[in-house]
Amino acid sequence: VGPSGSGKTTLANLITRFFDADSGEVLVGGVNVKNIAKEDLTNAVSYVFQDSKLITGSIFDNIRLAKPDADLDEVMSALEKAQCMDIIEKFDSGVDTVIGSNGVYLSGGEAQRIAIARAILKNAPIVILDEATAFADPDNEVKIQKALNELSKSKTVIMIAHRLSTVQNANCIYVFKDGRLIEQGESGELCKQNGVFATMLENYLTSVKWKVAKEELK
Repeated sequence: VGPSGSGKTTLANLITRFFDADSGEVLVGGVNVKNIAKEDLTNAVSYVFQDSKLITGSIFDNIRLAKPDADLDEVMSALEKAQCMDIIEKFDSGVDTVIGSNGVYLSGGEAQRIAIARAILKNAPIVILDEATAFADPDNEVKIQKALNELSKSKTVIMIAHRLSTVQNANCIYVFKDGRLIEQGESGELCKQNGVFATMLENYLTSVKWKVAKEELK
């Protein structure tokens, strides 16, 4: 967690080698990522962005990008775990429905659930979630959260989040500011320190209680 521009996504990009660190090391399983074959590293990590992109093609093809040899049963299982069955059922062609150009269009929350289904099918041991619920409406957010819980089972999960409620139960919370790690620990420990995280959490909890009042015109 941390303010916008504090380095959260940059750190995640170093893990996946979207670019490399100028100094220091990023280790996965005790091995420097620079010494891991890119294909092996790609297979070890699933990445769900805040605005996941889908290809022009069928829903089935979009899911199977993660595992090209997957059969229909595997794809349907991933869709079910990702809370996508309502999406499939509303189209006459089901998983063969074409999305994108000359096809149907999905809402941001629906597209995000399809992207999570793809990650579930991939079944990589490391999952990076970069603001995965940022653009979802309330109904989709509930379904996306259930899908993320399914995706995260028995995985190492690195979650980047603005909504602090989504990280309060994390094993360890890392707080970034101006490109530096300034605090780390469980939520309770960080709150006792009365530092940056405690202030962020207080501000967050205050903001979710805000209400828009109706002003009567006289």
